[in-house]
Amino acid sequence: MNIRVLYSDNSSGMVPDSLLQELIVKGEVVAFFRSTGWVHVKRGPLRRSERRYEGPERRKASPA
Repeated sequence: MNIRVLYSDNSSGMVPDSLLQELIVKGEVVAFFRSTGWVHVKRGPLRRSERRYEGPERRKASPA
């Protein structure tokens, strides 16, 4: 799926969702469009993959 983005040079475009995180990390994208509206990278809210869940494991264990 493609996501609408605003680049750091103030141009806009569409990028594959699989590429969005990489462009944000590189500083090439300053905002992107979600179903709830525009999200500005420096103002958030963004999903953070480095956050860890500290609670009990609730997922089903896979068979050995």
